[in-house]
Amino acid sequence: MTDAIKFDVWSDIACPWCFIGKRNLEAGLAAAAADDDAPQVEVVYHSFELSPDTPVDFEGGETDYLATHKGISREQAQQMLDRVTGVAAQAGLEYRFDILQHTNTVKAHELLHFAKAQGRQLELAERLLSAYFTEGRHLGKDDELVALAAEVGLDAGAAREALESHTYLDDVRADQRQASAYGINGVPFFVIDGKYGVSGAQPPEAFAQIARQVWAEHREAEAAQPAPVEI
Repeated sequence: MTDAIKFDVWSDIACPWCFIGKRNLEAGLAAAAADDDAPQVEVVYHSFELSPDTPVDFEGGETDYLATHKGISREQAQQMLDRVTGVAAQAGLEYRFDILQHTNTVKAHELLHFAKAQGRQLELAERLLSAYFTEGRHLGKDDELVALAAEVGLDAGAAREALESHTYLDDVRADQRQASAYGINGVPFFVIDGKYGVSGAQPPEAFAQIARQVWAEHREAEAAQPAPVEI
């Protein structure tokens, strides 16, 4: 049985390009899945905080955040938001920066590790990104995070306990150390099989191509294995 390709994805739920990258990855993998010899793929999300010094209750909107954080004018910030909104729409996403509540994301990352331990990480990643960018939910607050965890089938009490006790904070920090070791300084960033790096929200075709290429490498490696010796 050929080993699955592993896509390790570093992202932040407050990163608009990460949601676009997620959609493009999914579209690319879906295209490759239609092949006669479809690649087997495992996707795992890892923590990256774009702005760890952001307060839980940020005063102002996304335009204010970008203007302050990047040192640009509000007009330039709005142009950036308009551009990413247009790209998101092409990926089938309706971003609502007018209602987005900018916040610190470390607890959301802790919850994603909790979900990973329960086999629900992919479902929660989708739910958090959608809640943040399209619904204006406040993902810095425990009550919101717990409610979203319950929506994807996670136990609300266990989720709250994990957040209050910071059970998975060490896992978040471990992801961040690995990102630093890889030299990752922006997200989304995709590491394939621990040896190929892809930066940014690439188009679906790029993800389909790399999945096919790496799957062919897996097949070649499998074929090169010596046949078992019968005793």
